[in-house]
Amino acid sequence: MPAANRFRIAFSFAGEVRDFVEKTAAVLAKKFGQDAILYDKYHEAEFAVYNLGIKLPKLYREECDLVVAVFSTDYDQKRWTGWEWMAIHAQLTKQDGARIMLTRFQLVNPDGLFENAGFVELDHKTPQQAATLILERLAQNEGRPRDYYTKSDTVEPARIPNNLPTLPHFFGREADLKKILDALTPAARTWGALIDGPGGMGKTSLAIRAAELVPRKDFDRILFLTAKNREMTVDGQKRLHDFVVPGYLEMLSEMGRVLGLPGIAENAEGERAALIQEALAGTRALLILDNLESLTPENRDRLYAFLTKLPNTCKAIVTSRRRTDIDARIVRLEKLDHAAAMAFLTELAADRPLLQRATAGERTALYNETGGNPLIIRWLAGQLGRGQCRTVTAALAFLRSAPPNNDPLEFIFGDLLETFTREETKTLSSLTFYTQPVAVEHIAEIGGLTAAACRTALEGLTFRSLVIANAAEESYVLTSLVAHFLKNARPQVITKTGGRLEKRAYALIVENGFQNYDRFWILEAAWPAVVPAISLFVSGRNARLQEVCRGLDDFLDFTGRWDEWLSLNLQAEAKALTVRDHDNAGERAYKAGVIYDLRQKTDELLACASRAEAHWQTARSGSRERGMALQLRGWGLRQKQNYAASMAAFQQALELWSQLSSISRDIAIGLDDLASVEHLSGDLEGAERDYRDALRIARTIRDTDCVAGCIGRLAQVALDREDQSNAEALSRDALTRSERLGHKRLIGDNCYRLARSLVRQRKTFAAEALLYARRAVEIHTRLGSSGLAEAQATLEECEAALRETGG
Repeated sequence: MPAANRFRIAFSFAGEVRDFVEKTAAVLAKKFGQDAILYDKYHEAEFAVYNLGIKLPKLYREECDLVVAVFSTDYDQKRWTGWEWMAIHAQLTKQDGARIMLTRFQLVNPDGLFENAGFVELDHKTPQQAATLILERLAQNEGRPRDYYTKSDTVEPARIPNNLPTLPHFFGREADLKKILDALTPAARTWGALIDGPGGMGKTSLAIRAAELVPRKDFDRILFLTAKNREMTVDGQKRLHDFVVPGYLEMLSEMGRVLGLPGIAENAEGERAALIQEALAGTRALLILDNLESLTPENRDRLYAFLTKLPNTCKAIVTSRRRTDIDARIVRLEKLDHAAAMAFLTELAADRPLLQRATAGERTALYNETGGNPLIIRWLAGQLGRGQCRTVTAALAFLRSAPPNNDPLEFIFGDLLETFTREETKTLSSLTFYTQPVAVEHIAEIGGLTAAACRTALEGLTFRSLVIANAAEESYVLTSLVAHFLKNARPQVITKTGGRLEKRAYALIVENGFQNYDRFWILEAAWPAVVPAISLFVSGRNARLQEVCRGLDDFLDFTGRWDEWLSLNLQAEAKALTVRDHDNAGERAYKAGVIYDLRQKTDELLACASRAEAHWQTARSGSRERGMALQLRGWGLRQKQNYAASMAAFQQALELWSQLSSISRDIAIGLDDLASVEHLSGDLEGAERDYRDALRIARTIRDTDCVAGCIGRLAQVALDREDQSNAEALSRDALTRSERLGHKRLIGDNCYRLARSLVRQRKTFAAEALLYARRAVEIHTRLGSSGLAEAQATLEECEAALRETGG
């Protein structure tokens, strides 16, 4: 029983969360009164600082039933909350520490507590939800039932006579509930609402919740009928027999029984619906017809026809996985939002200690992996503590390899397998390789279908809630759960489709990649259909993977897909090593080093240099590869600003390459590297000399990419010499060339140089300069490249100049 304390609940919090705490306290005050809730921080007007050490421990020890510490950033370091935390922490070490409830925002972990100290996470929770958790904790501390203080605050089930099943959990779905309740009002010009969506999304729960919330004035009775013949438990599927009405006529018979027509089955089939309609006339009944996908198509059509003839005083809620064009408000049920899912997990964790221990990150991973599907979330929570499932990670692994007799994906999707047409199966198998929405033509080509046949298949799959279309129905994607299920359920079809995908992607890369700069646009347009094949190349033959890498190197560099480029190189390096292909392993380590140089990742770059050198030594590679390893090291030393050592490495690389040819791309790039160090060292004359030598060689071998790069760097030398006019001319030339190539990084660099040269020549050029500066910042931001800081500084300079001119 509660003690006769001054406060029922006291909060300790910092100012930045005051609004949240005040709203939470207002909810609690409705239960206990304003005077019983302390949520205003102690301050100097009430306690002198020297007295806080005495007053606060007494407050938290003797005057409060429950103390709620709300941790936010630097809570324990601030002046007043620091004093409060000292007093609260002291109570945590005593026998009455249970009276302290630890809550937090942003995973804050104050000094003196472990990460697993039992925090209540407040991120994504509403004040109402926080108040509910506080009241449940208070009740538990007092030895009362957990819902002792909250049951009177929840909306009670409708007192309308009904046979609704008990609803154990329900979170979120506020917008969906409003749509359904609007469709059930007497003024609505439909017979009610159809809730459709993928299996396990909580359609039945939503229908029951909506029925609980309907106003008593609108209905005299609620009748719940379900065609569901199985359910998913933690032990697997379970057949249902009792209270199941498996067909249209059985539903009519059950309605007749409730309406006082027990002998309706004795009438001719064609007369029964009319008799039910007649019995419903003058009544205000709400029908809940659940899981209609279990009915045959003929039975569903007859039932929908029956609903269109309902008296205008009656309404219905129907749930089904199969969308239908009917005269009702259609509510498409998607995944739970993150906040609702986290609240659901908190409720499930109440009697599951292993789930209670799951961190916020683990709970979010569970949410993402399940696609926010409540059935699978509940099933996964039930697996914790069973067999080897001691953690969320282990439970997720079990989901990926669940046995047939206990597979929730089989429960949700298994009955649909035999309903797919040949075209639908091919369409689904194509979509399993995509993680982002993809256009119809790509799906059709990989599936070996015409665009028209593919579109028809997509329409049918969308109606069954297996495929998600964008608003314009131009691109489609599978939910991750469907893709995972199909890969296990139809491996032969998936493998065949994967072979077609890989073959097409390889042809696109070989024909339009490498140094075919003028054909990169073709590869760009087809890129959504190439990306899914990358994982197939990685898992396939090494020789083919290495060829794909060489074909994509310049394309991925030019288009700024550095993350994909890096991932591909690292995977290809590892793949090469598994078959002892040390030569290609060295090349992939080198290309990874290129990306780390572009992003100024010094340690990673030098690690690549060491790996490339070791790979090539093992392969007994020649002078070119030894020079490339030295080049990587020179880049790393340049980043460390060890210019002398960097220059020495570049000179050694040039000597090795010169042994092979006096004119080559390697030598042009080596001279460019040498010039860059001279440039950074302040030797502008030496830098210009070597940049021009590199440009001469690049022009001789007609290397358009290298030419554009060298001209741009000569523009940078002109900028540093304050020769703005020459810098402008060189930048414009370099920008035109890099745009022709579609080389994003060079475009960004030259936009920056042009903006800087313009704004420093005349302030009247500021408006034009601003356009180039903005473009430079946008490109470098997207690339995550080292040129971003200079581009941003130039943008600020352009904006300031424009303000001065009144622009």
